[in-house]
Amino acid sequence: MVCCLMLVGGCKKAEPAAEGQQQEWKTMQVRQADMEVSQLYSATIQGRQDIEIRPQVQGKIMELCVAEGQKVQRGQTLFVIDPVPYRAALAQATAQVKAARATLATAHLNYEGKKQLFDAKVVSDYDLQTARNTLLDAEAGEALALAAEESARNNLSYTKVQSPSDGVIGMLPFRQGALVGPDITQPLTTVSDNSQMYVYFSMDESRLLALLRRYGSVDRAIADMDSVSLVLSDGGLYERRGCVSSISGVINRSTGSVSLRADFPNPDRLLHSGATGNVRMTSVYQHVMLIPQTATVSLQDKTIVYKVVDGKAVATPIVVSPDNNGREYMVESGLSVGDVIVAEGAGMVREGMEIK
Repeated sequence: MVCCLMLVGGCKKAEPAAEGQQQEWKTMQVRQADMEVSQLYSATIQGRQDIEIRPQVQGKIMELCVAEGQKVQRGQTLFVIDPVPYRAALAQATAQVKAARATLATAHLNYEGKKQLFDAKVVSDYDLQTARNTLLDAEAGEALALAAEESARNNLSYTKVQSPSDGVIGMLPFRQGALVGPDITQPLTTVSDNSQMYVYFSMDESRLLALLRRYGSVDRAIADMDSVSLVLSDGGLYERRGCVSSISGVINRSTGSVSLRADFPNPDRLLHSGATGNVRMTSVYQHVMLIPQTATVSLQDKTIVYKVVDGKAVATPIVVSPDNNGREYMVESGLSVGDVIVAEGAGMVREGMEIK
């Protein structure tokens, strides 16, 4: 007698056979059903961008305009570096521009005069060319003076260190009165844009291949993949769901894995850069052949089930998906709907054994 086990229920496990009696085996008929598979992947969390703020000019910090953890907007002043020497440098550069323009005007008048005298054949061509060269030199002098003035104006503007983007202020290792400059090894602070978080995780090659077979291509997988959830380091579930936005095209040779990135909104600033967690990917497979893992035996690199044919066990190799729920396997090939297999204790079954 063959006991059939449906996916939604089945007969109770047979009691061990008494001595001298034939052992009975729990069997099932292969059916199609839906299965939900969840996988956890270790992840690191980073803000959309973490910008190191470094001074572009040297001087003492005269004013500290923000506090650690403060929200700032793009263009907001964070630090004020002593502007006095840079104001003086700008004034000097502006004066040099005026002097260069005066020299240029004089050289221009001299050239025009030499040109008229040359036309009247009063001076030689050498005198005319000398005046022209003096004019060109004066024009170059003006250009240099203007460049120096622009540089001095920029340096003065750099004394106000402004935020390059919206974000949150990090640590402030330098305080008012500290001497800073472009050569400092530690940044003045970091502005982290945490409005959206990038969560990076890795997936092994076999799971990636299963994912690509399911969707057909990387672009299709990114577009159609179900949203993912984030389990925080304390075990709690982050209330907002994210989506996979990129899949690396390179497999890490040392780990055999590929990197993925999921984007999560962070309007309440609950997530922070540098934190860790786990990405949970949930996939629903519809109308697939499911068998319990207890119905299988691993033999080297093969997965074996025992099909019941004419009341006897027939060892049948099958191919199962790497995705599973920990209790059941999805059969990709080797079985057909309606086949009867031994559902439990497959490790004790032998080829040709009579199955009661």
